Amino acid sequence: MAKTIGAFFSLYLATLILLLSSGLFNTYLGLRLTAASESEVWVGAIIAAYYVGLVLGARVGHYLIIQVGHIRAYAACAAVVTADFLVMALFYDLWFWLVLRFIAGVAMVCLFIAIESWLHEQTENAVRGTVFAFYMVASSLGTVLGQLSLGLFPDLGNRPLIFVAICSVLSLVPIALTRRVHPALQVPAPLALRYYLSRVPLSLTTLLIAGILGGAFYGLAPVYGLQQHMDHDQVGVFLAVSVAAGLIVQWPLGWLADRISRVRLIRAGAVLLFLLGVPLWGWLQFPYWALVGFSAVLGIVQFTLYPVGAAFANDNVDPERRVGLSALLYMVYGLGACMGPLVAGVLMRMFGPDVYFMFVSVCAVLLLGLVREKRVKGTHVSEDAPTQFVPMSDTLQSSHVMAVLDPRVDIQRDISHDPVIDDPLVDGIHADPATETSAGQQQEDGDQGQGDAQQVQATGPFAKQPGADQGAH
Repeated sequence: MAKTIGAFFSLYLATLILLLSSGLFNTYLGLRLTAASESEVWVGAIIAAYYVGLVLGARVGHYLIIQVGHIRAYAACAAVVTADFLVMALFYDLWFWLVLRFIAGVAMVCLFIAIESWLHEQTENAVRGTVFAFYMVASSLGTVLGQLSLGLFPDLGNRPLIFVAICSVLSLVPIALTRRVHPALQVPAPLALRYYLSRVPLSLTTLLIAGILGGAFYGLAPVYGLQQHMDHDQVGVFLAVSVAAGLIVQWPLGWLADRISRVRLIRAGAVLLFLLGVPLWGWLQFPYWALVGFSAVLGIVQFTLYPVGAAFANDNVDPERRVGLSALLYMVYGLGACMGPLVAGVLMRMFGPDVYFMFVSVCAVLLLGLVREKRVKGTHVSEDAPTQFVPMSDTLQSSHVMAVLDPRVDIQRDISHDPVIDDPLVDGIHADPATETSAGQQQEDGDQGQGDAQQVQATGPFAKQPGADQGAH
């Protein structure tokens, strides 16, 4: 374990510093615009623009790294992010900020791709799960520290922006000074989208709603806290407790998720989310410590929907196609994160801050209505279901490249980017709106409902660039 940390320490440190700056800025943005009496719609729109950049910037990151290498690409993008924050400190124009946040999202996902592809290419299969876990801890710790560091700035002027810019440029230091050899970058080919859409519709629904909740949380929860008469330090703690609780609870939740139906677990979380929101609809007043408790429960549910939904999806996809599945889950989650702050911002502008938790309750009701056990057919159960539950950090602060470090993935035999042939479900002959099964049902029903999709010969999930150097392992 110590050897693993030491081998990738520079990458972990860069991740922690990078996420510290990102976590602080997202909270600062909501507080700054609220203090300036700007509409919640603007808060949601600027946060959404950042997430749009994160989702759409992946191709830019791959192309840039192919052209100039990991370190140069990282340095260039870190410079863009730093300049982005400094320009925001110089000019206060919301339309301009909207564009700057989109650019920052594109640059940030390039940074994540550089780090994560480096981790992937130089990680042996035997320690892949350990490397994944430490990356998750570094990213989550950075996000939590970013929320807590808000207390260092009692005013909402430009000092937090300068601090965020300093963190962004400092994240370059461990990358620039690393002794690790440049890895080759593997560029994914197009995915067989129809295959995944037909296999795991309920999982994709879960991930979309999880993204909506996550995006709205980072964008509008600080606004809600400020309008509940919290000071800046209290708002930081309010958010940090939620993120930390969502991380810590994943280990006991994983034990439970591997033993009961994952559909039931998702629905139980939705019920808890609804019950959490009802007291906070505005008809009751709670002290600060109680709101922090509510925030912890919110984090436990909303930050565990992604790993539970991912485990549910992996139960119903052939092991050879899980890299592509993880990439699609990331994109769906990111799409939800773009929608969440926009919708929540409009609603809060129209009906007041208390509508934030009404919005949370509506998302919970949608989850209950759309993800139901009677919609689970069990047609395509994976040969190794129930698959291992894997704790995952805040997926909004990552890229789809990290999917290949998932312990459930065997990168050497993955064929995610090969065409799917001879699958009646994908060809539309027996299309069914919900064909998944849960881990609990797999345990109860044994071999019932085993998938009948034909496997095709593996040709590798990625297309390597000609002449790419393999790097050190």
